[in-house]
Amino acid sequence: MQTETGLLRRGLLLEYTTLGWNVVGTVIVALAARAAHSVALAGFGLDSLIEIFASLVVVWQLKGINQNRERQALRLIGGAFLLLAAYILFQSARTLILAAQPASSPGGIVWLAATLIAMLLLARGKHQTGTRLKNPVLLTEGRVTLIDAYLAAAVLVGLVLNAAIGWWWADPLAGQVIVFYGFKEGWAAWHGKE
Repeated sequence: MQTETGLLRRGLLLEYTTLGWNVVGTVIVALAARAAHSVALAGFGLDSLIEIFASLVVVWQLKGINQNRERQALRLIGGAFLLLAAYILFQSARTLILAAQPASSPGGIVWLAATLIAMLLLARGKHQTGTRLKNPVLLTEGRVTLIDAYLAAAVLVGLVLNAAIGWWWADPLAGQVIVFYGFKEGWAAWHGKE
């Protein structure tokens, strides 16, 4: 049986791993999005920035576990997701209206497939650790990580459909998955709902 100190260390390790993955991923996805003019990839890159922010908030909260930081941490994570959802909604609508067709992105496809697997594993670890710690911030951020995996899958499908059969509109449509989950999770975190 792991002690609370051990569980806190495990939670921090999971967050540091998420941070490292997303820092590297933000650069890769930003370059791929720029090259392909992909709204979905750009949105996923912004989602990675939000995930970096959320991980930093969780690290801050876990390091001050006895300082009653939970409510403020949840609001910070929620506000970031609401801003992300609003931005992607605007960009997707703009892309569809202008019929701006993105190019295919093999690098984006490979990175998203790897991200899908990594985020599923990290989300599982955060859920287990957060449950044992009874820590709502780590549990919420674990759901953020799980959503990151789902978003990677949705954007991956959009990129594959665009590359394989030329369905350019699948890219901004995949971005709408980010909008939906961004508003849903942002609202829940802002209001402190688990």
